[in-house]
Amino acid sequence: MNTTAQDIEAQLATLQLLRQEIEKVVLGQAEVVDQLLISLLAGGHSLIEGVPGLAKTLMIRTLAQATSLKFKRIQFTPDLMPTDIIGTEILEEDATTGKRFFKFNQGPIFANIILADEINRTPPKTQAALLEAMQEFEVTYAGQTYRLDRPFLILATQNPIEQAGTFPLPEAQLDRFLLLIRIDYPDEQAELAILQATTGTQKVQVQPVLGGEAIVHLQQLVREVPISSELTQYVNQLIRATRPQTSTVAEVKNWVRWGAGLRAGQALILTAKARALLQGRYAVTLADVQAMAYPVLRHRVLVNFKAEAEGITTDAITAQLLQAVRRP
Repeated sequence: MNTTAQDIEAQLATLQLLRQEIEKVVLGQAEVVDQLLISLLAGGHSLIEGVPGLAKTLMIRTLAQATSLKFKRIQFTPDLMPTDIIGTEILEEDATTGKRFFKFNQGPIFANIILADEINRTPPKTQAALLEAMQEFEVTYAGQTYRLDRPFLILATQNPIEQAGTFPLPEAQLDRFLLLIRIDYPDEQAELAILQATTGTQKVQVQPVLGGEAIVHLQQLVREVPISSELTQYVNQLIRATRPQTSTVAEVKNWVRWGAGLRAGQALILTAKARALLQGRYAVTLADVQAMAYPVLRHRVLVNFKAEAEGITTDAITAQLLQAVRRP
């Protein structure tokens, strides 16, 4: 794709408008909004984790409104079936000939932005119904393959506190999420602003600023963002250092049960490129890579029982890795 400087400037301006529209509604979560936009720009799915009441659903719905994309919400429950996600065949009758035939009735997966709400409340069989869609951007039913419209983004939520009646996502599915985004409580000033904005009569109107074609174009533009060979090598060393079999980092050897795979390096480079573009730069810096290391590795590095007993988190291990691995 041949991209001019004027085109890049126009796209960067549109990205700032998109962020502003979302932040009209979602207050006090600037970093989370940025990570959500990075996920969109990089063309990958995200798992959003946070306690109830922190605007996870509102944030995703606002993103859909600001991008004028087709949005569907799937409420994951223990009795949800794969056909409730993908769709099913229904028997119809031709009014002219009287002949009966089966017609595929598309499920909610056939949208651009999918909110998979409380994804860990449904059994693995139903969770697995998302795997093909997440990786191949298509679904198969009764031997027939159906392509999904692009852009296609699954944004799943889960509650990290309430574990009763949940089914933890298997590692293979976790790895297919580009980012694990954590939402924390807003600070005091932001919380006060939220209380004032949400308890009155005035409603904020979100204006769509990006369409589907523009987003696909931006996703292509992200891949054109240059990254130096030194930074690429740094990413490679960082990912390899998460694996206790080959790592020289003491904290990894002591606390990590399983390190990140190849998909983590790909995710780290792509999201670093998307972060650079979102911040108005057309080149990846070390700061981009280090900032994205946390949401990229958070669900791909598994700590052992010793780490869990001592309260050591993946984020703490990532911080140690960023200190230990030699910077370019």
